[in-house]
Amino acid sequence: MRIAVISDQHATKFGISNKSILRRIEKADPDMVMILGDMYTTGSPESIWQIPVDLVSDIVKSGYRTYFVPGEHDTELKYLAAIEKAGAKVMSYKMDEVVTKGGKIRIYGIDNAYYSETFDLRNEFDLDENCYNILLAHIPNPKKFALFGADLVLCADTHGCMAQLPFGLGPVFYNDEGVWFPHFTNKDMKVYDKGLFRCGSGYMFITSGIGVSPFPIRFNNRPEVAVIDIDPD
Repeated sequence: MRIAVISDQHATKFGISNKSILRRIEKADPDMVMILGDMYTTGSPESIWQIPVDLVSDIVKSGYRTYFVPGEHDTELKYLAAIEKAGAKVMSYKMDEVVTKGGKIRIYGIDNAYYSETFDLRNEFDLDENCYNILLAHIPNPKKFALFGADLVLCADTHGCMAQLPFGLGPVFYNDEGVWFPHFTNKDMKVYDKGLFRCGSGYMFITSGIGVSPFPIRFNNRPEVAVIDIDPD
């Protein structure tokens, strides 16, 4: 099964065009598309909201099963209703079950903008151990997600920490801990910036997203339509 993952468009009039994003998705030809939130920025006018709404509509019209989880910026109820009307499944503490290519998959989605100390997804969902379980969440929380036990967690929000050092030396600044050059200053720190990580008995993937926020700059950290292939055991 192939999944395309997009997030953090932070839409502007002059950002990467919907046409370019859709072209990348169509080239990958996934079985489903996961959209992980922050597709516009809080305070944007309704004309800007329409950009991600149009993108979702185009993805759905191209024939792709599409799931959406809100980020901390996707708060307008009118906007979320438009996303749903465009054909995406808005996964705000919802579960969906899909049979594809002979296998059953469960997809869970959450819309947290923050996590309390007592946060525990096991109080909200029951995993089906007889199928492949995918959790969609805008903001990564590896410790809590590990306890939940999904086979794959898809996250966003970090933007890949915006600026990455060359040669795989990690981010310039790690937002979660407020640390500059974390791979040099604290080698024991686990840095969840972007890419694939172990998460309990499964994996967590964090996409670096498409747009730029809060500052219009990326370095050594290209926008992406991430493509994930899941192979049978």
